[in-house]
Amino acid sequence: MAKGAAKATKKEEPESSSRLPAGRHGLPREFIVQNQRERIITALVDTVAERGYNATTVAHITKAASVSRRTFYEHFADKEACFLAAYEMVAGHIRDSMKAAADSFEEWPQQVRAALSTLLRFLAGEPELAQLVMIEPIAAGGEIATRHRATVAGFAEILKAGRPEHAGDRPLPEATEETVVGGILSLIVREISAGRAQDLEKLLPDLVELILAPYLGADEAERLARA
Repeated sequence: MAKGAAKATKKEEPESSSRLPAGRHGLPREFIVQNQRERIITALVDTVAERGYNATTVAHITKAASVSRRTFYEHFADKEACFLAAYEMVAGHIRDSMKAAADSFEEWPQQVRAALSTLLRFLAGEPELAQLVMIEPIAAGGEIATRHRATVAGFAEILKAGRPEHAGDRPLPEATEETVVGGILSLIVREISAGRAQDLEKLLPDLVELILAPYLGADEAERLARA
């Protein structure tokens, strides 16, 4: 991966995303293909961060990746396909990291806090990728927006594990999880759009309280969020 499953991976394997030397280099075909693909994805992330998805063209991407249009189309059908490859790489990395953090705890409230903390830490440390997965899908529309909605729905499913924690007399509304996730993402998007991605971790107590309140009650949610 390049600046895909995150820029973090690029730091671990800088050789694989660097430009190949010209001429006969004797490298395996598989390495060349992977190298080109990673450079294209890295270039897409860079150009989208600078211009936004809608203003980015294939020409911008190929120039940044130092590849030909022919090479680009050998890997991706179009700009949308390239973006989706980058999006899935990053979203998958986030999803796996959140699950690993949550699995470290037995109690659901602690799982929520650990998963959310992991999400905010990643987005705060990778502002370009935060824009890629949180801002651009909404503006892009089409299949990209559809894929993003599916990702968001997956987060809502995670929260449903907290329904047994609900001690109220009346059952929770069916739309509880969708509403909570929508509110959280709205706050995160607001901070990223305002150029304050680096401050996202400061939202952790408030967002934890927002998530826990429907299930545990306002007082208990506040206590756990501030603990």
